[in-house]
This record gives sequence, structure tokens and C-alpha cells, in this order.
Amino acid sequence: MATSTPEELPSSAMTDEDYGAYRASAALWAGTSVLITDQQGKVLVQSVDYRDTRLLPGGAIDKGESPAHGAARELLEELGVHTVVDRGLAVDWVSADSSGAPAAMRFPGELIHVFDGGTWNDEQIAAIRLPESEITAVDFVAPARLPDLLSPADARRALAALRARINAAGTVLLENGHPIAPTSLDRAGILRTPRARHHFTFHTAPVPDTLALRQSWGWVFAPDGRILLLLEPDTGAPCLPGGTPEPHDHGDATTTLHREAIEEAAARIARTTYIGYLSDPAASCARARYAAVLTAVGAAPVDAATGRTYIRVLATPEQALQQFDWGPAAADQLAAVHQARHRLGIPRAAQQPVTELASPITW
Repeated sequence: MATSTPEELPSSAMTDEDYGAYRASAALWAGTSVLITDQQGKVLVQSVDYRDTRLLPGGAIDKGESPAHGAARELLEELGVHTVVDRGLAVDWVSADSSGAPAAMRFPGELIHVFDGGTWNDEQIAAIRLPESEITAVDFVAPARLPDLLSPADARRALAALRARINAAGTVLLENGHPIAPTSLDRAGILRTPRARHHFTFHTAPVPDTLALRQSWGWVFAPDGRILLLLEPDTGAPCLPGGTPEPHDHGDATTTLHREAIEEAAARIARTTYIGYLSDPAASCARARYAAVLTAVGAAPVDAATGRTYIRVLATPEQALQQFDWGPAAADQLAAVHQARHRLGIPRAAQQPVTELASPITW
């Protein structure tokens, strides 16, 4: 019987040589990947001179090297960047029969450690220096493009790591890129479809009379400081509660928000407060934004307008923003959201995993 750790002595049925040979026969390769994003949430991918598909930065771990040191070394070799890599996002077990490696390679399977390389600003990106060979180009691409650019397994791994970063639940375990314990973000498949690009200017002033009100959405706070976020079940696309004004709302944007929150999420809200609007020059309209307090959530309804039953989750405002493509003005809106949260007497949410609201609850 084999022992479970190298510190234990082999059983009397195995010699040291036999035990060493047994463990060597079960050995796997070890590799690293590093997930780096820009400030718009796009992922850094590399073009290389030895394969058609793109890759995240990373590579094989050298003999006697730790995964974190290997990841930092690869960033220096491939991007010319000195950095400390100290946060894991995922560990992926890649089976021997899943890679399509040539038989002559005798691929035994691999453990790939995916690390968080952080969010890079323009100065960090400008500091990238490519080597003379191997890496031919780097690009930042939308998460939804990863399946088109990377191999299927690499894309699954990258998206799972990106969801783990958003979820703030620690390092996740994968098997061939699939989470062994999928979260609500994994089940919804967030970021696998293109994010709607809404780079609109945010204003804290009242909506001008010259602009038609096209939309009324709310940052609806639970008592712990997280907000209600709705995920479309077929695409994983996120949205805040709210929608388009209807005639029976009588021009009252708060009535629109309350009605839509009930229709979309069976959510009841109170203490609604205006925070600003987004101007959409192409449509000459305004999109109002409110903050409110979430008081109850009923059984998940079918939204009459879309025919969908949304996946309802609680997320920090920062976790929510990572799922949208709202451009530079998103920071202005987030600041206004936290100011409104403070006025409502709601605490700032602690960093924690996204939680699905599957059952009715009242606060």
C-alpha cells in the first residue's frame, strides 16, 4: 500500500526504490498561466511563433522551481516585466487524453497554476518589452473573444479564472478547465458572450427637460452593502433591476424602477434616491440611475417582457462593474453609488463571494 506523503515511510510491502518508482510513474507536468487585464476588463493574450492559437502569459515550471516563482520568471522572459505573483486564481488538472499532444511527446497530464497578474494601467502596458523570439505580439481582448482565440481548454481555464477573480472566493479547482464546484457565475456563464458597450457620460444633475427618459435602473442595496444583480440565464449577461418607462408609470421614473424590480426579480424596494443619469448622444435620451434599499425578494418570476427567469445574485458594486463594459465613466457612477449608499445608512460590503438568491427572503 502506498503512503500518502513523501514524509511517511513506505509500507513494509514496498522498498524505497519501489515507492520512488511508483510515485515517478504517476508524475505530471507542471505549468503556470497569469491572468492580466486592463482597466476596461480586457484580457492580455500573446501570439507565439510555435502555434496558431493565443496563450495567456506563462509556461512550464523549471525543475526545483515553485509555481509562483515560475510565473514571475515567465512574465520577465515574455513581457520584460518584473513583478511579484502571489495570488492564485485556479489550479487546473489537465488529463493525459485531453490535450491532443503527439504520441511521441508522451504527455502524462499536467497541473496548471493560474495566477492573478492584476489590472494594468496604461503605464504598465507601455512598459511591456517582447523578447526577440517566441512572443510575436500581445493584445488585450474582450473576455467573450477568448474561445475564438485560445484553444478550447485554455479558454475554459481563462474564463474560469476570471470568474474566480470576480467571485473573490479564493483559488478554484478545475478539471480540464471545468470547475469541480461551479459557482453561480460559472453556471450563468458570465463573460462568455460580448458585453454590451455603453460608454456614456455620467451626470449627477437632474435629467434635463430636453432629453427623453429611456431607462430607469437601480443600485438596490441589501443590508450587508451588496447590490441585487440580474443575470440572463441563456447568455450570462448582467443587468441592474429596472427598465423602460411605460405609459401607466405616468412619467415617474421611480414608479418604473419599482414596477420593473417586481416584474423582473420579485424584488421589493424602498427609500429610492436619485443618483444621476447617463447621456446617450446617439439616441438623444437619458438613462436614470437610482439607489434604493432591498426589503424582500419573492419566488423567481418569469419576466413578461423577455420571457426569461433571471438568476438573481447579490454582489458588491465592484463585482457588478467587472461584468459591464461602461468605459471610464463607470468610476464616476460608482463614486455616486457609494455616496448614495452612505446616505441610506448602508455599510460598505466586505469582499466576499457572489451569492445567488434562489429562495424568497425578507429583511
